[in-house]
Amino acid sequence: MMIAVFFCGCIIAGLFTTPFFRVLPSIGMVGTLITGLLCYGLHRASYQRAPWTIYGSFVLVFGIHLASGLVTSTANWSAYERDVVLQLPFLSLPFAFWLLPPLPTRYLQLLWLWLLGLTLLGSLVSTGNYLLHTQEINESYLRSKVMPTEPDHIRFSLIVTLAVVAGSLLLMHHNVGPRLRPWVLGAVIWLALYQHMLAVRSGLLTLYVLGGITCLWLLIRHRDYLRALQVAAVMLVLPIVSYICFPTFQNKYANTREDVGRVEHTESANNYSLVGRVYSYRVAAMVIKENFLLGVGKADMEQEMAAHYQKEFPNIRQEAYILPHNQYLYSAVAFGIIGVLLFIIGFYYAGISIWPRYAPLLAAHYLIVTLSFLVEYTLETQVGVAFSLFFLLLALEGSKPVSQPEAEWRPA
Repeated sequence: MMIAVFFCGCIIAGLFTTPFFRVLPSIGMVGTLITGLLCYGLHRASYQRAPWTIYGSFVLVFGIHLASGLVTSTANWSAYERDVVLQLPFLSLPFAFWLLPPLPTRYLQLLWLWLLGLTLLGSLVSTGNYLLHTQEINESYLRSKVMPTEPDHIRFSLIVTLAVVAGSLLLMHHNVGPRLRPWVLGAVIWLALYQHMLAVRSGLLTLYVLGGITCLWLLIRHRDYLRALQVAAVMLVLPIVSYICFPTFQNKYANTREDVGRVEHTESANNYSLVGRVYSYRVAAMVIKENFLLGVGKADMEQEMAAHYQKEFPNIRQEAYILPHNQYLYSAVAFGIIGVLLFIIGFYYAGISIWPRYAPLLAAHYLIVTLSFLVEYTLETQVGVAFSLFFLLLALEGSKPVSQPEAEWRPA
């Protein structure tokens, strides 16, 4: 068991080490798979595995990417091969977790705390760099830039939200000992504040949507009006305090307002990120209309999008052409409407299949990833794939059938 936990820890750490140790997540995934195979070979009769369909559904996502080779041009075959390698975790990781016996609660707690600790460390490093280059970074926010983070600011902001959720749930369910409890509480509070100083729209959106759902949960399910009011008060006060205290938050707000106001000016897509995204959606819709059922193939997307950009929006420079920052639109362009439907079934089946069992971590991560899908093509980078898939599988681990009930809540 400890070997599996070690390799899972490598995957989590690998999210933060891509510049200098890019292969670490892959080492963790291969190690987890080998450990799962060994456990199955040596001890398969001593534990009950979850239904294979829960984990097998994720393989459908890999299958869609694999099948896109049927519509990929010969000139872009190498790009297709790179994509297949990128999506291999959807084949290997679900299989590995299905083979593994249920990890004990204390190990699940340790992995979620490992995420919290590494995220805290990453935020402190980022803040230290900000304090050394305060004026330069503050000004960069007016130009649609943000403070440097590792991984990139969008993925890191999503990790921050997940770490806040994980720490909060561990505290709420008393999974943290009395000595560690103040440190975990302090880390959660700091990361919530840091999210506002970082001021990435994706991270703030996920944090506040989850906060709103928490309020509704406390009101409707638990009738806990006092705690719901406290959460609502924090959600109202925090952005006001952040606007007063954090120049980065102020400048991001000003930049967003200016960005939104330029959507109707086509040439603004050359310099403004939100405007560029809007026009990428419009171009994507044109490509989808012409390739509705099967798409153009992921490897051919860039040239197909570029042809429509040049024809429909000549005012946008070639260096400003971007792929649609929406996972569903991106998939529709690449794989067609059939591919999008298969993707939705494969990616979300696991969450639906365990309903109505209590799994707040799983629900929260699904929500974080889904919100990111609306504004990013999250699954098209190594970190995005590892972040999205691994923590879904780790949350599912808490819902696996165990031979003996445990006194503590299994993080699920």
